[in-house]
Amino acid sequence: MTELYETQRAMRQMRQQAMQRGVIAILDVGSSKIACLVLRFDGTSRLSDDNSIGSLAGQSGFRVIGAATTRSRGVQFGEVTSMQETERAIRTALQAAQKMADIRVDHVIASFSGASPRSYGLDAQVELEGQVVTENEVARVLAACDVPEYGAGRDVLHAQPVNFTLDNRSGLIDPRGQLGQNLSVDMHMLTVDGHAIQNLVRCIKRCDLELAGIASSAYVSGISALVEDEQELGAACVDLGGGATSVSVFMKKHIIYADSVRMGGDHVTSDISMGLGIPAANAERIKTFYGGVHATGMDDREVIEIGGDTGDWEHDRRTVSRAELIGIMRPRVEEILEEVRARLDAAGFDYMPSQQIVLTGGGSQIPGLDGLASRILGQQVRLGRPLRVHGLPQAATGPGFSSVVGLSLFAAHPQDEWWDFDVPVESYPAKSLKRAVKWFRDNW
Repeated sequence: MTELYETQRAMRQMRQQAMQRGVIAILDVGSSKIACLVLRFDGTSRLSDDNSIGSLAGQSGFRVIGAATTRSRGVQFGEVTSMQETERAIRTALQAAQKMADIRVDHVIASFSGASPRSYGLDAQVELEGQVVTENEVARVLAACDVPEYGAGRDVLHAQPVNFTLDNRSGLIDPRGQLGQNLSVDMHMLTVDGHAIQNLVRCIKRCDLELAGIASSAYVSGISALVEDEQELGAACVDLGGGATSVSVFMKKHIIYADSVRMGGDHVTSDISMGLGIPAANAERIKTFYGGVHATGMDDREVIEIGGDTGDWEHDRRTVSRAELIGIMRPRVEEILEEVRARLDAAGFDYMPSQQIVLTGGGSQIPGLDGLASRILGQQVRLGRPLRVHGLPQAATGPGFSSVVGLSLFAAHPQDEWWDFDVPVESYPAKSLKRAVKWFRDNW
């Protein structure tokens, strides 16, 4: 934990240096694509503790000057499985984005899905004896949090204070400068599989890049796909990626829960490929153009031509009805949504005052998905696209770009994390485990 604390602090300092120079690269390492943006900061972005992460394009303080995507290689379930292939794909995306921006970039902030995220709700309180709350008191109350035994081989990726209470005044974003007798904090801590994060860090280093930050795509997708009211009142973001589906819950503009399902759009493609006996590339094309989850009588009559792979056009000329295609796709989509439902139940989502669910990610574009999702998840569901940011090419404004746009907002407006304060590192006990579900019930 001490080592990670120092690593996170070093990355935060590196990010500030990069932003002072004015440019930084944003890299979303997904299972189906790797997206890279080059951001130029115009000096209006505050580097401090700006908690208004839902800021819109005009206030974001940066513009996109380079953008590129490439097909992902060597990544499965959101995790690096082949170092060389992923390195090559990252270099391809980065070089194309740098070429468009006409500038070389050395520092990168990265996000990834998968890595089995787990959320914990921590809390603590300290006596102040009527003094003004300073940075030291905030560090003291953070240090008083009982850090759970989160298991060997796991790392803390995010640790954010989400609510301060000073005496009887709750819901404080920042208590510094105020007087009181008793300071309490609620903190959200997210841990991930250590090997997955280390492989990504190593891969980025092999690309001759300095890592200036790392984030969970469950977190950053929510930042860009949820509108400000949803982040404030409470909402869940479900990002249907290629190899993994990320789930995050926001409240009072902070993430308070994250998890992921090891299934995504690629699994739907694989089912089509196997069900129709066609190559994956054909299956992906058919899914994109003709896919759906809700069949009508007309779909029995709509015929789709599916080619084989012998090269003999006459021999390969086969057809399938759209209803048959939907029959293959729907069970897998239902399975993914059932898993998402289980994650939201574990998070205690039903106890929240607002239960809006936003679907985003490339997989969310399947026609009829929002209707099926509202039936399975039992809540209001809408489709979400990323917030508009300056300079973002039209091709990168779809739901498949929610995490890379959210990562840009995360870079420009980082929320306070545990390591931003001088928390005495010896005070990292491993005692109680408070799962997020109990925390929701008690605190919200």
